[in-house]
Amino acid sequence: MKSSLSIKTALLPLLVLIGLLAFNVLVYGDDALSGSNQFILLFGGAVAAMVGFANKISYTIMLDKVADNLKSVTGAILILLFVGALAGTWLIGGVIPAMVYYGLQILHPSIFLPACVIICALISLATGSSWTTSATVGIALIGIGKALGVPVGMVAGAVLSGAYFGDKLSPLSDTTNLAPAMAGADLFTHIRYMTHTTVPSIVVTLIVFIILGIGFSAEGSANSQVLIAAMNEAFTINLLLFIVPILVIVMIVKKTPPLVALFVGTLLGALAALIFQQDLLLSLSGESSLSLFGTYQVIIDAITVSTEIETSSPELSDLFQSGGMQGMLGTIWLIICAMVFGGVMDAIGALATISTALLSMAKSTFQLFASTVASCLAINITASDQYLSIVVPGKMFEKAYQDRDLAPENLSRTLEDSGTVTSVLIPWNTCGAYQSGVLGVDVSQYFFFAIFNWLSPFMTLFFAAFHMKIKRLSS
Repeated sequence: MKSSLSIKTALLPLLVLIGLLAFNVLVYGDDALSGSNQFILLFGGAVAAMVGFANKISYTIMLDKVADNLKSVTGAILILLFVGALAGTWLIGGVIPAMVYYGLQILHPSIFLPACVIICALISLATGSSWTTSATVGIALIGIGKALGVPVGMVAGAVLSGAYFGDKLSPLSDTTNLAPAMAGADLFTHIRYMTHTTVPSIVVTLIVFIILGIGFSAEGSANSQVLIAAMNEAFTINLLLFIVPILVIVMIVKKTPPLVALFVGTLLGALAALIFQQDLLLSLSGESSLSLFGTYQVIIDAITVSTEIETSSPELSDLFQSGGMQGMLGTIWLIICAMVFGGVMDAIGALATISTALLSMAKSTFQLFASTVASCLAINITASDQYLSIVVPGKMFEKAYQDRDLAPENLSRTLEDSGTVTSVLIPWNTCGAYQSGVLGVDVSQYFFFAIFNWLSPFMTLFFAAFHMKIKRLSS
């Protein structure tokens, strides 16, 4: 049985964690995720464990909860490995270069950022997955942005804003189904109700990106011609290469398991390399002519370890490199350590104590909404998982909303506005770690520009404060 912790005791491991993580950033800067943050998460878990021992929580209980947490992210870890593999074969297959090639010709710098938001929103809406969106078109858009001279933080922020907008409103999304299930609402009622806060948030986001885009001159367009010529030298660019990402997106839309879709996408990328990029394969193999062994080694290396493709443009040489599955190990390491901290915090009852404390402060309807938002953010920070940020507050606040004559869709909307979308803003959260790893952009670089993500909880509080679109059970 979990002992009842005081709020001060429950917060102690969290405060230690945040303090040490902040110090880590001062010492290591952008390199904090190379290992130091991972250890600090384990150290935070150790502090939480000591709190647990002091409150008669057994080592076995804590370890079992950590094991449960690790089991819950097994799928995420495997997806990360396959994303690394896919990125590698899509690079040597010419798929990513083709996306960048045609993107440079279509997307002018002034419209690039709002276009990123719209493209990612549509893909995510169709697939129901912000993760898949980032792993496919997101990677390509980062590349196009670099070529156009747009800061990667801005591009990543635009990609994530669009991806999470589509994810929130897609009936195929797991979080979109989870939130109403926890709150006791109907799925499509939940989606319709979410549009009240989600649409204004994405409109504001688009306006900001349109304004930011005006600041970029045509210099990027002029430079893009040099980059296009360099890509033609290094790759065989063909519109048929788009069959690969289209097939992957179709599989996801058809509810094919993500792991299967990514595995097939990896193989299709390798097939594209064999068909369209034989000269590149020959160059990478270092042989005088293509051989079975040489080709096999190039493809397997692209899947598993780093691959660098030299071009006549230094910018493209930096862009066209992939870490394969190996490049995702740092992110996986971070997720494992985060799950250890979150598991111990859950086992000792700290998460429940923090949520209960937040619930007790809710005296008015607005305070109830604010407590829900704060609880979701707290769970995202402490448990490091977006699913728990929906499940735990959803369970805790369901009766409170009923007692206040509030329809369940109020709760489900608030869970999504504050739990789902903010997870990507926390570096050690599974979503933050994943998106940062896949896009190759540190959370600190895209935090401010992920406008939709940090605006959403403020928007839901704005609606609550002015009693707009607050549905009552009695109405």
